[in-house]
Amino acid sequence: MIKKVSIIIVIALVVAGFAIVAIAKYQRVVQPGIARGLAAATDTGDGLANLEADTLIAADKASAAPEFAKGNWINSDPLTLERLRGHVVVVEFWTFGCYNCRNTLPSVKEWDTKYRDRGLTIVGVHTPETDGEYSIDNLRKEVPALGIKYPVVTDNDYKTWKAYGVEAWPTIVVLDKQGRIRWVHVGEGRYEETEGVIKTLLAE
Repeated sequence: MIKKVSIIIVIALVVAGFAIVAIAKYQRVVQPGIARGLAAATDTGDGLANLEADTLIAADKASAAPEFAKGNWINSDPLTLERLRGHVVVVEFWTFGCYNCRNTLPSVKEWDTKYRDRGLTIVGVHTPETDGEYSIDNLRKEVPALGIKYPVVTDNDYKTWKAYGVEAWPTIVVLDKQGRIRWVHVGEGRYEETEGVIKTLLAE
């Protein structure tokens, strides 16, 4: 009887040990990422929430896009929307570890190739989700590995994310030549429609 009780106690201690390790890992890795995402999603101000997604916004109803927050730039000197006046600008909120973001990359890179010389500028705003994505060294390795040649700026403190009111990765925002928000798409898909908007705004 005593031997049986001892075995039960040992098993209970082992299970408790595994539980403690799992909880510690959750608090160290998973919980901070969730907290950052929730903080970003709930502190959005007006942002994109008031705009109808996947609809070309009329110029006279379009609002001015927020300026990029300070960050580290890759593939470019620091850019501002003021400097980009006269360009159609695609702002893509992404992070390199995001599966859905990677699925959008072929289309975004194709737009860069097709329309850069016609006045399109793509800016990848890299807003990290996991701890490893906060590292500028990791990002500097991933950008060329993914074949990204357009400008990318870090958004480690979520300032640009919050200014635009973004809630998910990836989010694509298309600005016209006056720096106004004319199109918003969240998630994968709608590539043909987004390209159509780019062409329309380039022709304006």
